[in-house]
Amino acid sequence: MLFQAFMPFELDVDGDITIFGVRKGAGPPLLLLHGFPENHLMWHRIARRLAQKYSVVAIDLRGYGKSSKPAGDDSHAIYSKRTMAKDCIAVMTKLGHAKFYICAHDRGARVAHQLCIDHPSHVEKAILLDIAPTLAMYEQADMLFATAYYHWFLLIQKSPFPETLISANPEAFMDYQMGGRHSPTIQIFDSEAYDSYLEAMRDPAAVHAMCEDYRAAATIDLEHQREDIKEGRKIQCPLMILWGKNGLIEKKYDAIAEWKKVSASTVEGEALDCGHYIPEELPETLLEKIETFLTD
Repeated sequence: MLFQAFMPFELDVDGDITIFGVRKGAGPPLLLLHGFPENHLMWHRIARRLAQKYSVVAIDLRGYGKSSKPAGDDSHAIYSKRTMAKDCIAVMTKLGHAKFYICAHDRGARVAHQLCIDHPSHVEKAILLDIAPTLAMYEQADMLFATAYYHWFLLIQKSPFPETLISANPEAFMDYQMGGRHSPTIQIFDSEAYDSYLEAMRDPAAVHAMCEDYRAAATIDLEHQREDIKEGRKIQCPLMILWGKNGLIEKKYDAIAEWKKVSASTVEGEALDCGHYIPEELPETLLEKIETFLTD
């Protein structure tokens, strides 16, 4: 059991929506948000060490892991990053954490981006792993982006087309998605964690929810980001950006410059010697970066 020492919880956050998570520690609160197609287990190589200094809360985003997986609709608002950010605020508030740090990867980092803008008084500092802002990535789309992030365009297709393709052979999808496309080998993943990721791909409700996450990113999330830019709403807290030296962010974007465009505070960061799945590929280095940034 990867999180055996942690206390599991389920909290109602929005009507019949329940968010699952685990928590441990007694220091300053730190919220961990996972990426696609993973869940809170992706943090298993650093969470116990972090819990020695922080009150660690690791959740499954709505649509992922053991959290609720409501059916989407044509607006995709149910899976907008603004809605998912509200889930996070509800969880942390119910756990007694009015202000907290965030470390978030991939899709979770996109939720954290919106959370920092919508709820600035709640966030002390934020660490975002291996992303550039969603709007910037779509607006700069080219052959390199579309090839490396093919799933951004597959998963946004009208339901149930991508769901049907994935569900026809979830093992093949996961083997390609995680086994060498973004990581050096599928062997970097702990078997218990990977089995849980694969199990989700065998669940039609989870596959639909993940597609809705991406559909929201290509529609309502872009509307929200354009509105934020127009209204001058920016990230207010200090921000650290870390990305894999072997991935698309390094090859295509000036990550620090892109985040400075949407931040009113300091932005720092660097490329790390790994691929996309930083917490599982390079945990010791990530721990060092987190602890240094949060204690400065």
